[in-house]
Amino acid sequence: MSPPPADRPRFARAPQPAAPAQAASAGGPERLNKRMAALGLCSRREADDWIAQGWVKVNGQVAEMGVKVTPADRITVDRQAEQHQEQRVTILLHKPMGYVSGQAEDGHEPAVVLVNPRTHWREDPSKNRFSPPQLRGLAPAGRLDIDSVGLLVLTQDGRVARQLIGEDSGIEKEYLVRVAYHGLGQPSPNTGPLVRMDDDDPVRTNVQAVFPPAMLARLRHGLSLDGQPLKPAKVDWQNPEQLRFVLTEGKKRQIRRMCEQVGLKVVGLKRIRIGGVVLGKLPVGQWRYLGPGERF
Repeated sequence: MSPPPADRPRFARAPQPAAPAQAASAGGPERLNKRMAALGLCSRREADDWIAQGWVKVNGQVAEMGVKVTPADRITVDRQAEQHQEQRVTILLHKPMGYVSGQAEDGHEPAVVLVNPRTHWREDPSKNRFSPPQLRGLAPAGRLDIDSVGLLVLTQDGRVARQLIGEDSGIEKEYLVRVAYHGLGQPSPNTGPLVRMDDDDPVRTNVQAVFPPAMLARLRHGLSLDGQPLKPAKVDWQNPEQLRFVLTEGKKRQIRRMCEQVGLKVVGLKRIRIGGVVLGKLPVGQWRYLGPGERF
């Protein structure tokens, strides 16, 4: 089959919603930009831009801003919108300590200042070349604390942002977390007697030996933050001083606050994976493009 002409609109019929997040709107109309985002065509902001450009049609008619649609309506998007979207980049940065993920605060610079030609990883397999317009609208898709390091995603693509931080996102995020134990009156699994510790004398080596298995079970499931129970997490010992966390949610300072509830203090935190994308050999303070074959 030959490809459609460049000026032919791309067709996307809205299927009946199946996910809980979409089910609420199945019985009635919803705003066009919300429907387009739910279909994975773009973000709501991108949808508004496309509607303003006249690139979106509903049942063959050019859509107006604020119009509402139902699952039975036929939505089509002009090829120009697709070409515009293809030019948007997603960048993977190995964030160092001392940088904030988003807007500058308390004198600390945002991580986006590290995205420039000098810090582009020389071994980046992507054929993309850096240009200043790639910084326009480049925003973090998720946070990484100022005192944490590792994989940070910055993107111009609303689809990527929604996939990673949307309300219904279930993307796994993997962390290596070095800890010290400040627990009080906990029995040692090796000797039986109580091992008493305080903030002046935490256990920093072989933490695994003194950390109660029941508390590890609570890290995996049973804790709450901000009055809400946390989703189950995968938490295992990587070595006697380091835990591996795999989360599917991202509350503010979640791992640090989880650890505090079970007597642990985080002394080092590094994110090494988001979905199917890994930090790998990317050096600290450098960045690369998300490859065309990579998927979160």
